[in-house]
Amino acid sequence: MNRESFKKGMVDGLPICFGYFAVAFTFGMMAVSSGISTGQAVLISATNVTSAGQFAALEIIRSAGSYWEMAFTQLIINLRYILMSFALAQKLKRDAPWFHRYIIAHGVTDEIFGISVSQEGKISPFYNYGAMCVAIPGWVSGTLVGAISGQLLPAFMVSALSIAIYGMFLAIIIPASKKNHTVLGVVIAAMAISSLFQVMPVLKKVSSGFVIIITTILVAGAAAYFFPVAQEEASKEEKGEGSQEKNGKQQGMGEEV
Repeated sequence: MNRESFKKGMVDGLPICFGYFAVAFTFGMMAVSSGISTGQAVLISATNVTSAGQFAALEIIRSAGSYWEMAFTQLIINLRYILMSFALAQKLKRDAPWFHRYIIAHGVTDEIFGISVSQEGKISPFYNYGAMCVAIPGWVSGTLVGAISGQLLPAFMVSALSIAIYGMFLAIIIPASKKNHTVLGVVIAAMAISSLFQVMPVLKKVSSGFVIIITTILVAGAAAYFFPVAQEEASKEEKGEGSQEKNGKQQGMGEEV
């Protein structure tokens, strides 16, 4: 059973692997252009596995930001992974040993979380291990190839390829903004606040790391307060499990009688 779950996780994780490779390629190039060595860039990707956090970290490194700035930025950007880990822990089978929850928490990303919660019923932790075993190497190897390419390719080509990260962000926000006006408002507000920090004489002195922190807290906090997401009712899956347990109990009582 664990082997089947592992294989299924690997199959589902292959598309994530290819997508991660492309994005991490850009990160690797930008990392070496920021003065980070190839080994350091690979180590960052292997220990963090977070695109938004790593790209934000590059800006802080470039501006010689403080450790506190780096820590708060990573906390704010990656705070969602705490909630994802909690939700994923409830998705695991009840008989799964506790240490599996800590291990899979390291590999929780938006994409891996998405394929995990979309599975019907409870899942085995080995499903996540299978997805992690192909997705994370894709991220790390993409960083390695990008870092090496950044040292070998001409400067103009590296500069042109570095635009890919902005295309990735546009590909993320545009479809979501079309479907949800709240998301569109959040994007516009974030752009407006970020622009103020670039043009206002006093605000221009704020480092890029704290700009990310302040913008995220203000925009996300305002959106959560004025446009809260209604709590959804119990999922069909939970209802189905409850009915199965109930039927099992009734069947057991019938056999006893």
